[in-house]
Amino acid sequence: MSVYLDFEKPLAAIEGEIRAMQEVIGESRAPELKAELRRLQEKARAMLGDLYDNLTPWQKTQVARHPRRPHCLDYIADLMDEFTPLAGDRLYAEDHAIIAGVGRFCGRSLVVLGQEKGHDMESRMKHNFGMARPEGYRKAMRMMDLAEKFSMPIVSFVDTAGAYPGIGAEERGQSEAIARSIDRSLSLRVPNIAIVIGEGGSGGALAIAAANRVFMLEHAIYTVASPEACASILWRDPASAKSASQALKITAEDLLDLGVIDGIVEEPLGGAHRGRAQTIALVGDLLDKELRQFDNVSPARLSAERKEKFLAMGRDVPIMTAAMARRRKALKRGKSSRGRRFRSLKTLKR
Repeated sequence: MSVYLDFEKPLAAIEGEIRAMQEVIGESRAPELKAELRRLQEKARAMLGDLYDNLTPWQKTQVARHPRRPHCLDYIADLMDEFTPLAGDRLYAEDHAIIAGVGRFCGRSLVVLGQEKGHDMESRMKHNFGMARPEGYRKAMRMMDLAEKFSMPIVSFVDTAGAYPGIGAEERGQSEAIARSIDRSLSLRVPNIAIVIGEGGSGGALAIAAANRVFMLEHAIYTVASPEACASILWRDPASAKSASQALKITAEDLLDLGVIDGIVEEPLGGAHRGRAQTIALVGDLLDKELRQFDNVSPARLSAERKEKFLAMGRDVPIMTAAMARRRKALKRGKSSRGRRFRSLKTLKR
């Protein structure tokens, strides 16, 4: 069953007509009915392109949260030749919000980390909607130690609204666990690559995303606070979330301009939830390419460059030049052809 977002309602009506006509046509060979069906399909595709080429930050937030969007376990299932999940932080308990384990990808052993939101009510409750507790971040640190011990790169699939803010989590040291996870990420002597596949919410995301390379899917978001939380704090009105999403600069394009991320993986027309297999394949291509670039990089250099990357964000924010602005507009115009699959900061600065 299709799930339509608020801004997709006009599209829902047309696609409803298409489904009804397909049922009417059945085995019929009437050329006039088939011609009308093709016309409706072309109209729907054009509308879909118009909608997704001009998404506002709030609409991108809705797309990033789409229930049918592929999650961490979907990427692991499709990309990893083998995967052995490991559980527990050896201190308190297992946290199902954080997925962790050892896998094989393109003949390479690596450690996989990620947040899993779940796809139905039962799995969402099991994974706590992707919001990790302290034991989840301590499990992630245990996996980082394992990766460093056996010289395995780390790949992280980031998708969380934020760390779990419950009383029990705070009692067990939520902020301390997040801070130590970020610190451990920065000190790693193995390559690590993070991809924001849906929501990258606050320190809960950064805890496993302080990586050598950070990428985002085209319609993902990455933010210091959710638009609703920001609106509640600044204006005491959650209804102002649309305005907050604009001010927060949470989209992949904004964060690429600011130098916070290293590149954008373009999604199929209509978003990752409409092209799950294609999206996962594009992410796999990116990971294979990026991991190869670290094959001959020394551990000391990996750690030093990662630290410098994040320290530079606060003191050396790139300014969008006129040339960069023109390039960004050109990229947006070119998206309708879906010809480019990946954009990077280096490309944008030319």
